Order: sequence, then C-alpha cells, then structure tokens
Amino acid sequence: MAVAAAASAADPGTAFKLLLSCPAGLPRSRVLVKFGQSFDRIPHPDAALEESISEIWNQRLQRNPSLYNGTKFRYGGNAVQYKDDSKQEYHVSLRLGLTDYRTFVGTNLNPLWEKFLVPSEDDPVRCQHMSNPLGNGAIVETSDRKIIVLQRSHNVGEFPGYYVFPGGHSEPQEIGIVGHQTAEENLAPLSERVSQEMFEGIIREVVEETGVPASSLILSSLEYLAEK
Repeated sequence: MAVAAAASAADPGTAFKLLLSCPAGLPRSRVLVKFGQSFDRIPHPDAALEESISEIWNQRLQRNPSLYNGTKFRYGGNAVQYKDDSKQEYHVSLRLGLTDYRTFVGTNLNPLWEKFLVPSEDDPVRCQHMSNPLGNGAIVETSDRKIIVLQRSHNVGEFPGYYVFPGGHSEPQEIGIVGHQTAEENLAPLSERVSQEMFEGIIREVVEETGVPASSLILSSLEYLAEK
C-alpha cells in the first residue's frame, strides 16, 4: 500500500495526486465509510472568492444550458486502519460529506482554484474550501483481455473530448440522501449504505456508459484513490 504520491503533466487534465494505492485491491468488506456533516466543504472567508462560485456557474450555464446541479458525496479524507500490530491486514475508511456539482464547477474548475487552497501538508485541511466530489472510475477488461476506453462528449462541464475509463459519481439520491440527518444514532447504518452505494454506483455507471448488462460484470475491488 502506498499513499500521497503526486504526478504532474503539462496538460492540467492529466495531472493528479495519488492519495491511496492498493495494487492487490480491497474488497467491499474492507472499504468503510464515515459519513457526516463535519466532512462538508467549509466556505472560504474571502467573500469575493465565495461569490465567484456563483459567477463561474452562471457563466458555464450560459455556454451550456444542459448542465445540471446535482448533490454529490464530498471526499473529506481517508484513514487506514490495521487489524493488528503486524500491519498485514487493513481496511480503509473514507470520510465523506455532501457537496454539489455547482460548487465543484465554482471551486475545483474555477480559474482562481488555487486561491481556495489552504497552505498545509494535510490534504483534507488543504482542500477544506474545495468541493472535491467523490467520483468513480472502472477499468473494464473484456473476456478477450481488451480494456474499454470512452471519449467524453464535447457538451460536458469538464474535460470535453477527453478519453476516459467508464465512470462518474456515486449518487446520494440513489439511497435517499437529500441532506444530513441530525440524529447521531442513525449515522452508522447510513454510512454502511453510502459504502454500498460506492460499489453499486460504479456498476451503474459501467452499465449506462457501455451497455454491458450488470449480470455480465464481475466486480473486483478498490485499487486507487486520487484527486485532480
């Protein structure tokens, strides 16, 4: 397992930071979720910078009226927890809150995006003012050992025309989440449902984007966690 490695490139669309690497893969049973409001985005204290979120979104809408503002899970960090002192077996706990696509466009895709960052080596602190929606992507290998790659539409809000693996986002509304619950005792079962949606969400994306029926898919495991 490796954590927090960075990669850069001349093309900003290909630059990423590798937050977690599990080359052997982690099954569903070893990927946990801690879901709560404490992992939501913190508004930036600069009022003008906050206002730019609406400005950027409105500009995007004028150019592309088909854009839709939907609720997304927000990535707020992760923790690796070992079963015992041997550190041979572990599971990963993802910290997730809520955000939306509008805020993603207005922070992560904002020309002033670097101004939203906090000087810190701690990634969740550094990105506390960013939307950072949790996306998903699948490496789909066919029975004849080919890998499926798709080309994005030119009518999308991010990286139009790029070649990508099938993927998208796990959706809060798929499991009935429209906001945060206040009852703390309900958070544990809710977090379990969020964890399940992470895996079901990627199957849904592969089916929608490739046309391969779910019955023909064999779900593997979580291997990498990265941010752009």
